[in-house]
This record gives sequence, structure tokens and C-alpha cells, in this order.
Amino acid sequence: MVISQPGSAVAGATPRRTFELTSGGGGGRPPGGGGGRPPGGGGGRPPGGGGGRPPGGGGGRPPGGGGGRPPGGGGGGGFAGGGGGGFAGGGNPRGSRGPARGASRPATAGRDEARSTDGDDRSGGRGGRSGGRSGGMARPAPGAARLLPAARVPARPRGPVQLSNTMTVREFSEATGVGAAEILKALMKGGVLANINQQIDYDTAALIAADFGIETTEHVPEQLAGIVESIKDVLSAEVPSELRPRPPVVTIMGHVDHGKTKLLDAIRSTRVAESEAGGITQHVGAYQVELQSRKITFLDTPGHEAFTAMRARGAQVTDIVVLVVAADDGVMPQTVEAIAHVKAAGVPMIVAINKIDIVNANPDRVRQQLANHGVVVEQYGGDVPSVEVSARNRINIDGLLEMVLLVADLGELKANPDASAVGTIVEAELDKNRGPIATVLIQNGTLRLEDNVLVGSATGTIRAMFSDNGRRLRSAEPSMPVVILGLTAVPQAGDILQTMGDLSIAREVALQRQRQLRVEAMASMRGMSLDNLFDKIQQGQIKDLNIILKADVTGSIGAIEHALGQLNTDQVQIRMLQKGTGAIGEGDVNLAIASRAIIIGFNARPDPAARRLAEQYGIDIRFYNIIYQLTDDLRKAMVGMLDPEYRQVTEGFAEVRNTFRLPSREIVAGLFITDGKVMRTYAVRVLRGGVVVHDGRIGSLKRFKEDVREVTSGYECGLVVESFTDVQIGDNMEFYRTEKVERTV
Repeated sequence: MVISQPGSAVAGATPRRTFELTSGGGGGRPPGGGGGRPPGGGGGRPPGGGGGRPPGGGGGRPPGGGGGRPPGGGGGGGFAGGGGGGFAGGGNPRGSRGPARGASRPATAGRDEARSTDGDDRSGGRGGRSGGRSGGMARPAPGAARLLPAARVPARPRGPVQLSNTMTVREFSEATGVGAAEILKALMKGGVLANINQQIDYDTAALIAADFGIETTEHVPEQLAGIVESIKDVLSAEVPSELRPRPPVVTIMGHVDHGKTKLLDAIRSTRVAESEAGGITQHVGAYQVELQSRKITFLDTPGHEAFTAMRARGAQVTDIVVLVVAADDGVMPQTVEAIAHVKAAGVPMIVAINKIDIVNANPDRVRQQLANHGVVVEQYGGDVPSVEVSARNRINIDGLLEMVLLVADLGELKANPDASAVGTIVEAELDKNRGPIATVLIQNGTLRLEDNVLVGSATGTIRAMFSDNGRRLRSAEPSMPVVILGLTAVPQAGDILQTMGDLSIAREVALQRQRQLRVEAMASMRGMSLDNLFDKIQQGQIKDLNIILKADVTGSIGAIEHALGQLNTDQVQIRMLQKGTGAIGEGDVNLAIASRAIIIGFNARPDPAARRLAEQYGIDIRFYNIIYQLTDDLRKAMVGMLDPEYRQVTEGFAEVRNTFRLPSREIVAGLFITDGKVMRTYAVRVLRGGVVVHDGRIGSLKRFKEDVREVTSGYECGLVVESFTDVQIGDNMEFYRTEKVERTV
């Protein structure tokens, strides 16, 4: 029986294709292979070639074709069906061009001919325009019949894309349809060198997606929907009718020698309830006192640095600040710093003028000095209360506490004691016997024994709870400080504590936060800088440019303040948060973190601890020695016209341990390299007390009278500073190089 079928429209194909089926023969439909006469012919199913036993033509299984042994010709098959001619067999009219004799390559139209249907066993198929005659077994070239599918490019979504809090670059690419290479390029422009498996946070992903015109929303898993990220949000969500008055939380600040500790001791010894005096005495970061049946909570923190460090992490625990100023010394540098920190926090202030019982006390002079720094007390017509006290002789301690309660009443401090507990970690440590211990200040709700809690990236169940004097407790209400045991890890000061009904959900959240911490550690959270100032102005993110200024002398400060005052515009105002002389310290950097400020050093440099902290948090510290350069940079930043930046990269530090005078009158500084390295090509700054006394080039660098190109940390060397002969023992040297930083759009 002969079945006829129309031929393929492919160029070069025969107009009709025939299959001869006899006993034992099989036929295959295109795009399969052909069939042949017995004893060998066979038919195959599409999309593969036809198959038959030798000695006839053979076919292969899909997706390739096959070949048979002689005397029938063999044909090659390709992906989705190949051509193959066999014994009396015809080739696939949709066969493909073969790279070798008897084989065909897929996806290319070819010319297949069925030579005959009369059973001539000498005839073979010819597959493909350049295919060879198949007079025997055809051996396809390795890999010729295989095609790898093209790399799938994700389709761009039409609507908003939901993104997780953290995700890898690959996951971000799949969700948005943006190629991974494009994402990596965008990250590189932002200063992040990443790979396809690196995690990025939602904020970073959303910014990149916006660049490609893709709208995003943050996907919050159901179990994370009730997680507290801000105490302020918790209180604002409470029903006003359920709120009850709570005790105020007070922090004491001031200069180191003005009696902060003695004042705290005086308050504690005078007003701690007698009934609580029998417990185990232990130091905690907070405690409560009573006056007229009302409680006041005091935070015992080591100065304003800890206050601002907690605020930099988002913790808002203080309701009132008591600023302690000695009546004899008056306003001192740390007093001014504390004032700047309190103003930046927007917290009410009470001035406690201490040491009024000593001979040379002058409270009026203190009030006048405070007015010069923007703190106008009530006696001078301002709104800041002031109280005269003596911590040593317990004079007017109750008067100070009464003023605290009065200010608290004006603030209408309230919380809901019936809600789930939420609080802030004041301090924490790892006890070798009891494990992680944390002092927590409850700010809303009531914390109870056996409550499951989530604290930052740690979890736990409250196994024990103590008051500030060591008494065991079963519950703690708002504004009450307690020491808790039962956490799985040591939390950080400023972490939020929240009770959780399901501990497994708490663990899931803790794991996610740990991942987020790793992302932040890789990305290094970036602060405000002149580079991004214009963008933030345009986006309406800032209206004030906060500046912290440190200079070498007070005369420079006044000149800089006047110059910066000329730069204010309708869009942005320059706000001087803090100013002073000397080195840039950790307190300055913490204030910059909390207030999103830029630090300007005018002939002043950061100390090592401040430098490390600034690098960790991405705080922009700019160094100048000419005022007009400072004002030019700020002006250009405010209008988005900053030129390419030439960045100074600090490479090493050294101490001057000895000096030698050469016959040429040059001074050789005997150095010990404390950090990094020094190379002969570097520039050098000579620092004295944190202030730059000279900035220049290295004249010579030697070790054991031999000129060297480089000296690394831990070694000594001799160095001559060009055009500078006032090197002194005890000076420090900072070595740096200058590199150009290309701006990217």
C-alpha cells in the first residue's frame, strides 16, 4: 500500500512524499523519519526518526535521529526530529542541514530527497543541503544533534512587585525581570561590589527597581505583621482611653567633675523606699525613687555619649534631661557637648546648679554662661527650669525631684499597662554563671514571668526578673527598670523588647533580623554626605543640613560660622549642632549618627576610635584648612555641582618617640609605626593634641641609615618632614595619599 502526502514547502524538497508499507514495514509521520521495507524498515514516532532493525535504515529516539547499518542508508536526526533516509526510505522534508555526512543539524531548512521507492537497496537518503550520501552507518558529529535552550530572560512585571525584607541579587532579578548583570552594575554605581548570591535589603532593591521604572512594595510575612520596630508607633496606636499616667524617665548629664555621680547617689540614698533596702545590691543601668507616692526612673548612664549612642540606634527612652553644672566652674566643654546632644534629641531640660555650698559658688554666672550657649533659664525669661542643689550635703534634692515631676506633668506621660509589654534594653552583659543578663526599661504594657520575648536578634523566655535593688519580681509595669534572665543571646543597648505569644515566630523574626544585620554589615549603613546632599534636598528628605564643626582655634570657628550663615537658602538651612576645638572624638561621631550630620574638621583630625566609628557608620568627615574651600564645597553640594572629588586615603599612623638634629638643621623624627604603613611617596600631617600643626611631604625615610621605600606597622624608622623643623617628642603623624574619585550619575 502506498500512501501519498504533500511535500514540504521547504526549498529543494520533492513535491510529494511517499511511504511504502508492506508486511513488517512501518511509517513515521513528519517531522519523524522515514520507513523502509523489511527486513529492516521501521517507522518512528515524531519528533524522532524512524527506527528499524538492520540491515535496513534505522532511526533514533527523540529528540535526535539515528542511523542504521548497511545495506540500507542511515540518516541523521536532530533536535525535534531529524532527516534520515534508510533502505528505500525518504528523508524528513523538514530535515536540517547536517554538519557531517549522514547527519543533519536542527533548526535549518534543508533539502531532503527520497531517492526511490522501488526497493533499491543501493539507494540512500541524502539529508541536508550539505549532507553526504548515506551509504552506510551515519555517525553524527558529537553534539551536532543537541541544542541548548536559550537563557531565559525574566519578563518585566506590569504591576507593583512584592519584595522581601532581604533577598539575593538572583531573587531580585527573577522577581523584577531585570537582568542580574544590570543589577550588579547599578549596585557598583552605588559603591557596592556584589555578586549574584549576595543579599541586599529592601531599601536598596527598591531604589534600583525605581531606576528601571518598576514599582515595588515590601512583603511582610504574616508572622511578622505585629513586630514592633518603634516604641513611638506603639504608643500612638494605643486607644487614648486606655492610657494611664506613668513615671518619668530621667537622664543626668554634665561635665565629668561637676557631680553627676554624687547627685545620683544623693537621690538614691535619700529617696529609695526603705522597704526595698534589704535586697541584693547590684549595679544596674536604671533605678526608681519615690517622692510624694510618685515614682521617678533615673537612667544611670556614663555621660552623654551613651545617651546619644542609644539614640543613634533608634532608642528613645529619656523623657527629661537634668543638666548638672558646677556653681564654681560654670559651663565647661562637656557641658556644651551635652547641650548640643539634648537639643538634637528634642528632650525637655532641667538645669541643676550643683555645689552651691562652696565658697566661690556663683549661680548667676552659670545662668549667664548657659544663655550664651542658647539655654535661657526661667529666671532670665526663658523656658528652661533651674534648681540650685548640693549633692554632697543633700541640699534641695527634693526640690529638684519636684521640678522633675512638674515637667513630667506638663508632658502628660502615659502608657497602657494592660497591653503586651514593650521596652528598650538599657544595658546587657554575659554573666559566666547566669548567661545573658539585660536591664530593660518597660515603656508600655506589663512584662511577666514566663513571657516569651523577642529582643533585637535574640529570643527567650523570662525565667527570672529583679528590681534595681535585687528583689525578685513577678511583673514590671511601664517606666519600671528590671533585670531579666532567660535570653538566648546578649542584646545591644537600644534593642526593643517585645512579648510574643509564639516562641517559634519570635525565633523566625530573630533569624530574619540576623540576616538583616549581615546585610547591613556588608553594605555599611551610610550617613549624610555632601555627595548625596543635593539628591536629598530635591527629594524633600532634608530641610536642615546639620553640621558638627571642630577647629584648631576658636577664632576659626567664628569666621566659619559667619561664612556658613551666608549659604542658607529657602530649600535648606545650615544648622550648627556642635562646635569646638581639638580632635574629633567618638561623641562627635555619635551625634552625627543620631542627627544625620556632616562633620567638618578645620585643621582638626579624628582620633583613632572616632575614625573607626565613622567608617563603620559611613559618616562623612570633611577636612579643610581654607575657609573659602569649605564654603565652595557646601555651596556646590547644595546645587548639585560638586566637581570630581580628590579623596585623601589615610594609610598609617606613627608616634614620635625621639628627635635628632642633622648638621643641615633638619630634624629627624624617630618614629614607631602604630598602624598601617608609611611609604616615601605619601604626604604627612603632624598632629599635636589632635590638632594639625603641619601638613607637607616626606623628605626622607630611613631604617638603620638605609633609605627605604616603605615601613609597616610595628617597626621603627627615621623620617624627615620637608620644610618643618618643629617636630616634638609625643607628636603623632598621619600618612596619607590622594586619589581621584570619579563621580557617577
